[in-house]
Amino acid sequence: MNQQHNCDVLIIGSGAAGLSLALHLAQNADVVILSKSKVNEGSTYYAQGGIAAVFDENDSIESHVADTLIAGAGLCEQEAVQYTAENARACLEWLIDQGVNFDQEDNQGGDVKYHLTREGGHSHRRILHAADATGQAVQTTLVDRVKQHNRIRIFERYNAIDLVRDNKQSDSPCIGAYIWNRNSEKVERIFAKKTILATGGASKVYQYTSNPDIASGDGIAMAWRAGCRVANMEFNQFHPTCLFHPDAGNFLITEALRGEGAILRRPDGSRFMPQFDERAELAPRDIVARAIDFEMKRLGADCMYLDISHKSADFIKQHFPTIYDKTKSLGIDMTKQPIPVVPAAHYTCGGVMINNKGQTDVANLYAIGEVAYTGLHGANRMASNSLLECLVYARAAAQDIEANLNHKQRYLTLPPWDESRVTDSDEEVVIQHNWHELRLFMWDYVGIVRTTKRLERALHRVELLQKEIDEYYRHFRVSNNLLELRNLVQVAELIIRCAMSRKESRGLHYTLDYPETNDEAKVTVLTPAAH
Repeated sequence: MNQQHNCDVLIIGSGAAGLSLALHLAQNADVVILSKSKVNEGSTYYAQGGIAAVFDENDSIESHVADTLIAGAGLCEQEAVQYTAENARACLEWLIDQGVNFDQEDNQGGDVKYHLTREGGHSHRRILHAADATGQAVQTTLVDRVKQHNRIRIFERYNAIDLVRDNKQSDSPCIGAYIWNRNSEKVERIFAKKTILATGGASKVYQYTSNPDIASGDGIAMAWRAGCRVANMEFNQFHPTCLFHPDAGNFLITEALRGEGAILRRPDGSRFMPQFDERAELAPRDIVARAIDFEMKRLGADCMYLDISHKSADFIKQHFPTIYDKTKSLGIDMTKQPIPVVPAAHYTCGGVMINNKGQTDVANLYAIGEVAYTGLHGANRMASNSLLECLVYARAAAQDIEANLNHKQRYLTLPPWDESRVTDSDEEVVIQHNWHELRLFMWDYVGIVRTTKRLERALHRVELLQKEIDEYYRHFRVSNNLLELRNLVQVAELIIRCAMSRKESRGLHYTLDYPETNDEAKVTVLTPAAH
């Protein structure tokens, strides 16, 4: 018999969305946070930028709304944008109360005045930040707060396998999940009155990504299998310059390098950006990423090169010490030679459909953060709206859960996990091969630039992989790689199907077969077969 845990609220994911939700709820509920790796490991921790909110007296909520709508290429949902901008400041002030130290101005008057920076797409300075490591400051502060709370339990190194629905009822609410304990390598069960997906995005579906290894689309895949609709999965944001080196992991090369005069070059040393845009290296992210992708595909090259060696060594070391140290440790002296770079999958703009309370299509199941589709980002996410979305919808979900949590409801016994007919696998090579194949064809066929033929080829391959993986999943005991691969293949199919249904180019979705943008902007919605 598998071990069963019980709680009022199960939060799957331990980033900004999940941790802030736990803190909102823990006064009146027993909360379990499921963390797939160490509790600090996640996209929040690596976020370099900041969080957008109107703090400047010359700024306005209306301006924040207008900027977001423009960035979203006509596909944002006005109500979601308005709701997020209106609640931004209160959520940031809550974060400050938790102890996050955002950078402040030198102010002689005594009043606290935060240093606000400005990023692409914003018409005003409205980005609160903690140097260039805002995510780290947010994550570590929230983790510290959570660990102090006696009604919050953290299950580290646990994978959620699948959500459990109570099939005895017609509307079949979610009643918890099957979870895999990576420490004991055993499947366990957890009953919850309310379950929240806060699992982040799915950028690991691509060969090159700026995300940590855990960003494997688990929440999107689990929600889809449980009967939830997903939307706008074709919109994947790519950062133009990620360090290309086998030992580099997912290290980003900041846009500030190009802002200080760095030039993009082909392997033969020739410059190419002026041929694509009059703004050259300072063109918007999607244009620069498409140009690099085009040159790589045209030349069959593994990468392009970013060169700032024409600046003095002192200037480079002073302005970019982190990048200098990182590249030097890999044998690249950026004061003398160019840095190899590739675009990298960075953010999933679509996800599980929710309302402004975080509720999904399944009763008692919520989704918040990058896993969710709120309508905020449209066809392209504006800088520093992502952590903001986590905070705003965590608070909204917390208010709804508190108002509807039945403290008298008895804990139910979940059906045991049956692994009586499975064995340990001695064919891990199959998983590794399928893993690499998936990420490679997604990069080549469903990446920055798409065509109908590429998408059709990708769909054919993903369907073959799904059959192989389903068979493997039925016959062998679960493992971390198998669970992630199963979810990634499901998410890949959703991305491909969304991309195939959009007969236009808009925002982050660019297809050579439909280069124009349609007059009418429509959200792409996929609905699973009846549960």
